[in-house]
Amino acid sequence: MLVLAAAVIGGLIARRLGQPLIVGYIAAGVVVGPFTGGLTVSHLEGVEQLAELGVALLLFSLGLEVSFRDLAPVRAVAFVGGAIQLVLTIAMGAALGRALGWSWPDAVWFGALISLSSTMVVLKTLQAQGRIGTLSSRVMLGLLVVQDLAVVPLMIVLPEFSRGGGSAVHVLVATGRAAVLLAATVLIATHVVPRLMATIARWNSRELFVLTTVTVALGVGLAMWWSGLSLPLGAFIGGLVINESEYAHQALSDIVPLRDVFGMLFFVSVGMLLDPGLLWRQLTTLAVVVPIVIVGKGAIFAGVVRVFGYRRVVPLATGLTLFQVGEFAFVLAGVGLASHSMTREVYALALNTAIVTMALTPIVSGATPWVYERVVSHTERETLDVSNIPSTGLGNHVVIVGAGRIGRLVVDALIATNHSCVLIEMDDRKSDISIIARAEAPDIVRGIHTLGVASVTSPEFEGALQITQDALAYLGASDAEIRDALLGMRLRLQ
Repeated sequence: MLVLAAAVIGGLIARRLGQPLIVGYIAAGVVVGPFTGGLTVSHLEGVEQLAELGVALLLFSLGLEVSFRDLAPVRAVAFVGGAIQLVLTIAMGAALGRALGWSWPDAVWFGALISLSSTMVVLKTLQAQGRIGTLSSRVMLGLLVVQDLAVVPLMIVLPEFSRGGGSAVHVLVATGRAAVLLAATVLIATHVVPRLMATIARWNSRELFVLTTVTVALGVGLAMWWSGLSLPLGAFIGGLVINESEYAHQALSDIVPLRDVFGMLFFVSVGMLLDPGLLWRQLTTLAVVVPIVIVGKGAIFAGVVRVFGYRRVVPLATGLTLFQVGEFAFVLAGVGLASHSMTREVYALALNTAIVTMALTPIVSGATPWVYERVVSHTERETLDVSNIPSTGLGNHVVIVGAGRIGRLVVDALIATNHSCVLIEMDDRKSDISIIARAEAPDIVRGIHTLGVASVTSPEFEGALQITQDALAYLGASDAEIRDALLGMRLRLQ
């Protein structure tokens, strides 16, 4: 109850100050954490378990939302670029650790911990900014998925690296064990889970479907945990498995309330793990480490994305959003402590760095438009990408502004009817062009009409028109009466 009350108060204060809810949740966690006086939660072990359970359900919902088909356009930068980013960031962190006087194993552990970004913080930040579905968000999501999957080899290799002699054989054996486990999990889940979900869905019980969904998430997670890996990672894989079934959308819609509640609990628990006294003792070191992590990791992300051909705002947005240290750093750090291959000093510094950078993410990421307008857009002059356009040019063609899911469906229909078309992903100069747009709510439709567009369609409004037409036809209205009624509805919308 104390955690929930603190979260509500912290969220209200953050909203009142114009800050993202994440910042309020983390601050609330610091206030009620076991390291502060007054009315606090004193059991640290319970706090850590709460954080792990919260991130497990959060990552399960993320697995439900991730579609490898949607990531196909960014697979090169995700898989190859993601691997490059991990190696470069680990090297940067190891060099920083050596500069702090740590041994090589501790330095490498620190590099691995800071190489992982926060999927949940980034997802919440992009949702709050309304940037889900943009090209930059798809690139970020692809990189984050690769990072999450990379936790498996890191959990296996790093403890063996720290042990020294004979570690190569142990790494091979552990890697083989993990590969067999993952293969068995995916094989069983892909054959058993879809049939199970289909059976439960036919019983028409929403409560039972939700319970089954959560059980699958935690069940796969526990299988991973029993094998020495990670509960959150297993839950993420469980989400990916269900995502490939026909019940993914129903599972996601049912799990959203749980996701939001446990998301709040996770961020509060992150704040509860921060020890203000230890933070104060490490303040000088953090004052050096945090800026280096933000600038260095952000520059690595931006550089990698740029090398893979992305221009304009995409590298900048990626660097200013993925710089933080993420939730899997807590999981990986726990492995390091349990195997006695990492010192408590490295653990504490990585933990505090993660918390500080998580809290800064919404603020730094929110500065992307400002930085782009004042710095990048004035220094970067590039020609437009005219891929697949004939050298002779095009005439009497359709221009699709916005090549998202809706835009691509429109393109497929136009191509099927032998119409030439050009796709534009981002361009705000549209004078002398007849524009047909899509909007959600009636007030937005009216607002877009004032901008001079030729026509605006709303899926909800078109559904209302169809229902009205069917109802009037059922009541025996004539074609003329139906036509006049629908015309009146359209005129009132404008």
